[in-house]
Amino acid sequence: MLQLLLHFRWKWIGVMDYSAITEIFLQNMLLMFSRSGICFDFIKKLTAINSFEQVDNMMAELTEISHAVMESRANAVVLHGEIHTIIYLRNAFQLLAFEGQQWSEKGKVWIMTAEMDFASLPIQRGSDLDFLHGALSLAIHSEDILGFQTFLQMRTPAKEKGDGFLKDFWEQAFNCVFPSSEADEKTEEVCTGEEKLETLPRCVFEMRMTGHIYSLYNAVYAVAHALHAMHSSISKHRTEIHGGEWRLWNLQAWQLLPFLRRVAFNNNAGETVSFDKNGELVGGFDVINWITFPNKSFLRVRIGRADPHAPPDKAFTISEDTLVWPSRFNQALPLSLCNDNCHPGYRRAKKEGEPFCCYDCLPCTEGKISKQKDMDDCDQCPEDHYTNDEQDLCLPKVITFLSYEELLGTILAIFALSLSCITVFVLGTFMRYHNTPIVKANNCSLSYTLLISLLLSFLCVFLFIGRPAELTCLIQQPAFSIIFSVAISCMLAKTITVILAFMAKEPGSTRRKWVGKRLSISLVLSCSHLQAGICAIWLGTSPPFPDFDMQSLTREIVAECNQGSVFMFYLVLGYMGLLSIISFSVAFLARKLPDSFNEAKFITFSMLLFCSVWLSFVPTYLSTKGKYMVAVEIFSILASSAGLLAFIFFPKCYIILLRPELNKRDQLVKRTY
Repeated sequence: MLQLLLHFRWKWIGVMDYSAITEIFLQNMLLMFSRSGICFDFIKKLTAINSFEQVDNMMAELTEISHAVMESRANAVVLHGEIHTIIYLRNAFQLLAFEGQQWSEKGKVWIMTAEMDFASLPIQRGSDLDFLHGALSLAIHSEDILGFQTFLQMRTPAKEKGDGFLKDFWEQAFNCVFPSSEADEKTEEVCTGEEKLETLPRCVFEMRMTGHIYSLYNAVYAVAHALHAMHSSISKHRTEIHGGEWRLWNLQAWQLLPFLRRVAFNNNAGETVSFDKNGELVGGFDVINWITFPNKSFLRVRIGRADPHAPPDKAFTISEDTLVWPSRFNQALPLSLCNDNCHPGYRRAKKEGEPFCCYDCLPCTEGKISKQKDMDDCDQCPEDHYTNDEQDLCLPKVITFLSYEELLGTILAIFALSLSCITVFVLGTFMRYHNTPIVKANNCSLSYTLLISLLLSFLCVFLFIGRPAELTCLIQQPAFSIIFSVAISCMLAKTITVILAFMAKEPGSTRRKWVGKRLSISLVLSCSHLQAGICAIWLGTSPPFPDFDMQSLTREIVAECNQGSVFMFYLVLGYMGLLSIISFSVAFLARKLPDSFNEAKFITFSMLLFCSVWLSFVPTYLSTKGKYMVAVEIFSILASSAGLLAFIFFPKCYIILLRPELNKRDQLVKRTY
C-alpha cells in the first residue's frame, strides 16, 4: 500500500478503519507512512457492532464520516476493514444520495486492503457500487491454473450430491430453490442443477482463479509437499502398505511445521511457492482497478503487481495506460496533496502549526534554481551561469567588455580620435607660429609639453577599449596617471611662472633669477617623477592583471582589469587630485593679474572643470558596474583633457588664426598698461 501511494505521489491521505485489529493497523501504518513523507488529513475509526440494535448507530456514524470524507482535501482514502465494511459504506453513500449529495461530484480514490475482497457475495447482486468506480485494491497474487475453469464447469449439485454447501450456494447464486417436500407451493424459480456458473455476473461469482482460491490451492500443495518431505525423512514411522496408502502412527500437527517452513516448489502456474523466515508466503500482491457500469455490474482489472522476487526496479509495477479513475477526474491522475505542488523555480517552506506535508511555495532566491517539483531547497548555479526567468535552469553567462563593435565603444573611440586630431592641429599651429608674441609670452616649452601630454591622454583611451590583455592592464592606469600628472604639472608651472614674472617686474626684485625654463622644467619633472615612483611601487608590489568579474552583473561575466591593489589605485588618483587642487588654488590667486598675463584666468576655469570632472568620477565610478565603469573613466579622461585644451589653447588659436592683428608685441604691451 505504501508503494502504491508513493508511486502516484499521494502524500495527503485519509484513513477509514473498521476491523478487529484497528489499533495495530493504525500504529504500524502511522509510523511507516510518516517515515516515507505521507501525512493524514483524517483518521476515522468505525465503532464495531455487537448486536443488530447497534446497526442504526453505526449507519449514523458512517453517514457523519462520509460527510467528512467528501469535504476533505485528500483525494486518496485508505479503507481497511472486513468484507461487510463495504456493505455499510455503500448504504451510507446511498443515504447521502437520498439527501441530494452526488458522490460523483466529490469522488475519492478508495484504496482497499486485500481483506476486503467481496466478489463472491451474492448479496451484492443489484447493489449500486458507483462509489467504487476507479477504486484500487490489493489482492493476494494469483495466476491462472490450467484446467481450473473446466473443473468449475463440472461442479454441479447433480454430480456432487453429498456436498451440502454447493447446494446452498447454488440456490443463492442463481436465486432459485431445489424441489423440497417441505415447500407448500412453488413461489420461486426451481433449480435444475444444470445451470451454468459462467452465466453468473462477476459480482456474484468469478470463473477465474481469485487470490483466495489461489492461496488455498498453494496451501493444499504446500501441506502435501511437507507431508511428503516428512514421510521421506522419517522412515521409522512408516508402516506397511495397507490398501495402497501410507499410514503414519502417532503423528501430531506441530511435527509437520518444520517441514512446512522448508517447503519450496513450483506450482502448475510455474510460480515458486515458499515461506520466508517469519513463516509468511512470499507471493506478493496484485493491484486491482475497480470499474463499475450503469447496469450495476463491475469488473476488477489487474493493472499491476508487487513482486518480492523481482529486481528492485521492477518490484512494483503498474500499467497506468489501462487504469480507470473516478469520473470526477476526467482520466487525469488525481492529486492528493495538502496543497498544490511547488513548481520548478520554487522551494517548499513549512507552514507553522501544520503537518509536514503542508507547506508554502517560495520562489528561489537570486542565483538559485529548482528543476523538479516540491524541492526542499534550491540549488546554486555555478559562478559562470545565471538563472532564467523561471529559475528552473542555469544558463551560461556572456563574457562582456567595452569593445569597438558596440555603439558606446565606437562613440568614445571617435571622440578620442577627434580630440587627438584637434590637439595635433593646435600643436602644429603653435609650432608654425612659434615666433609670434602670443606664443612666446605663454612659455613655448610648457605649451608644447602640455599639448603632447594632452595628445597622449587622448590616445591612452584606446588602452581601455577592447578585451583586457596582460599588457594593456599593466600599463593603462600607470600611463594615464603619469600623463595626467605631467599635464597638471605643466598647468601648475604655467601659473607659478605667471606669478613670478609679474613679481619680477618690480625694480630690484630678486625673483628675476627664478623666471625661466629651469623652474618650469624642474617643477614638471619633480611632480611627474613622484607620480612615476608611486606607479613603480604599484607595479612592483601588486600590479593590475586581466580578470573576470562574475558577481557584479547577473547575466554577464565582465572581462576587466583587476587593479591589483585598490589602495594604490586611489593613491594615484589622490595624488592627481592634490596636484589639481594646488594648481587651481594658485591660478585662482593669480586671476587678477594684468591682461597680458590673463592666462591665469583660463587656467582657473580649466582646473575648476578638471576638479569637477574627477570629483564626480569617484562616486559615479563606484556606482556603476561592468563595462560602464570603464566608460566612466574614459569619459572623465576625455572631458578633463578637452577642458584643458579648450580653455588654455582655443583663445590663443583664435587670436593666431582669426585675429592676427592682436598677435603683436605693442598690443600686448598696450594691454598690460
